[in-house]
Amino acid sequence: MTDGRPLDPVPGPLDFPDSPLSRAARQPLMLGLFLPLQTGAFSQSTLPRATRWDFEYNRHLTQLAEASGFEFVFGLQQWVGKGGFGGEMHYRENFLDPFISTIALSTVTTNILSISTVHVLYGNWHPMHLARFAATADHIAAGRYGLNIVTGYATGEPPMFGMDRIDHDRRYDMADEFTSILEDLWNGRENLTYDGEFYSLRDAYVSPRPKYGRPILVAASGSPAGYDFAGRHVDIVFTASPAGADFDGAIDAMPEHVAQIKNAARKHGREVKVIIFPLVICRETDEEAFAYRDEIVAHADTGSLVNYHARHTTGDAQAWPKHVLADRALGGHLQITGGPERVAEALERLHAAGFDGVQLGFYDYEPELAFFNEAVVPLLKAKGLRG
Repeated sequence: MTDGRPLDPVPGPLDFPDSPLSRAARQPLMLGLFLPLQTGAFSQSTLPRATRWDFEYNRHLTQLAEASGFEFVFGLQQWVGKGGFGGEMHYRENFLDPFISTIALSTVTTNILSISTVHVLYGNWHPMHLARFAATADHIAAGRYGLNIVTGYATGEPPMFGMDRIDHDRRYDMADEFTSILEDLWNGRENLTYDGEFYSLRDAYVSPRPKYGRPILVAASGSPAGYDFAGRHVDIVFTASPAGADFDGAIDAMPEHVAQIKNAARKHGREVKVIIFPLVICRETDEEAFAYRDEIVAHADTGSLVNYHARHTTGDAQAWPKHVLADRALGGHLQITGGPERVAEALERLHAAGFDGVQLGFYDYEPELAFFNEAVVPLLKAKGLRG
């Protein structure tokens, strides 16, 4: 309970027509880049490539994406032990923190949104900490900063923080209270005194306030409890494919999947944008693209694949029910392979299925992002998917 008043409802960036998120959302299909902040990025293959995890490389990619008109960049969070997931490539052994990296990236850009990921339930995070940190980031980024709020599903991560994994739906109860407190601290009219089930505050206040009500909020959700949490709080839902990574096998399941997410928000009188992560393999022709894909898969790093797959099978995430071990050599929640026309058509089909944006990944990031901008983006514009 509070000091006689409910937690204050908070307007979000989409309620301000001049906010950076509102401007981004005017695109029929928003384009984002899933940054390779970790060793191996999102593909467990030893086929040679120039993709790197270091900050300078990610800075360059972010500036290239911004110059190409992309709306956002996004950073993954994960906690791994020595050697990462092992294998020949020591997959994800090095891992730049996305909370700090995306704030830094906002200082070398002017338009693109920078979205981080934070496990709000690990360790001694308190809403007061994150409310001030994120409000500060929001001012540094001039309203372009976003938080992807996640609760953690992997069995091996909570012990790193001296805790046991919390039950799946209980985690979302905690995240709901945590985020409600954040929202009040960002917008409440008075000091906040609050005694909840999980968190307490006395005379708490955060200033300066975020520029557009609160920072951009994102949730990576794949369960009914996650969709309800997202529907209450966030602007963007980052979801996976419920039908595996193969595009042709998954696309038919997408309209119902997206509708479920959006309907969960409408139950709370809200609207959300929904995005997904396709790993794109694009070459001049379909034949070249499929040959390149096959070569990547042929160099699969079996050791890291087995270890990484075990992480998912022992966790309690509900977002990847049909994903199999072989999908992870290439990576992505979906895999889009082909020449420019085929790739553009696949993105058009995602838009028709209800997606508001895509968070793209590549195998060899810099040259493949440049080719995508040169060969695919003009086709998206011709289809009316880009302004």
